Amino acid sequence: MKTQIYCPQWMTRYMMLAMLFVLGLFAAPATLATPTTAEAAHDDDIVDVAVKAGSFKTLVAAVKAAGLVETLKGDGPFTVFAPTDEAFAKLPKSAIADLLKPENKDQLIAVLTYHVVPGKIESGDLLNVAKAKTVNGKSVPLGLRVGQANVIQADIEASNGVIHVIDTVLMPQMPSSSTAMARDLIRTAINRGAPLYNQGHAAACASIYEVTAKALLSMNELPTSAQRPLRRALRRMSNSHDHSDRAWIMREGLDEAYAALSSRRMMRTASSH
Repeated sequence: MKTQIYCPQWMTRYMMLAMLFVLGLFAAPATLATPTTAEAAHDDDIVDVAVKAGSFKTLVAAVKAAGLVETLKGDGPFTVFAPTDEAFAKLPKSAIADLLKPENKDQLIAVLTYHVVPGKIESGDLLNVAKAKTVNGKSVPLGLRVGQANVIQADIEASNGVIHVIDTVLMPQMPSSSTAMARDLIRTAINRGAPLYNQGHAAACASIYEVTAKALLSMNELPTSAQRPLRRALRRMSNSHDHSDRAWIMREGLDEAYAALSSRRMMRTASSH
């Protein structure tokens, strides 16, 4: 008589998912020119591997713009979830251009460090870890997917860690309510200040813009890319005694902050599709 082993339905489903995940990793088309020998893998750090692959040109350019090359050449070990050029191409071109601007360096660093986890997490561990804290400080969900991204090639060894290739750029989330609130404050200020300016009340307009800028800067979750133009405008305004000039200086700061917040919103939306 044959012995039948009972396997709960939930366990069967989990095992099937796990098998599909593992098969997907190894059946995925090769996107990275991996080292052909153990010595090569040992010699090349994460940055070297990405540069030699040829399919991470946007990522490498972003790492250089953010000043993170030396960090990713450090001892580690690091786990890097590396988006391909095709992954970056899913984002609006304007979003990538904004990220690479010098004034948005802090935002670029925040995005890139969200793809790096201290320590070494290999593909066999991805299903056993629900999430991992990134260098960014925020945790990225792990499992069958990494956040909203699929792992299309795993366990690319480097001398200071491991690379998993993903098909979508990961975006650290700023609470949408905070973004919306900041953008609403700016719109409200302009809707109230602009008519006053046009009616010849430049001083009142400048005061509204100044109070709004200070209120925005008091928000803990306001991104640096939005803080910077506001602080710059406040400094410039303090050196001017012309009410019209003060109003325009603050208006420019609010417009730049609004553009920065809109860029973050656009990138977050793109990353969710």
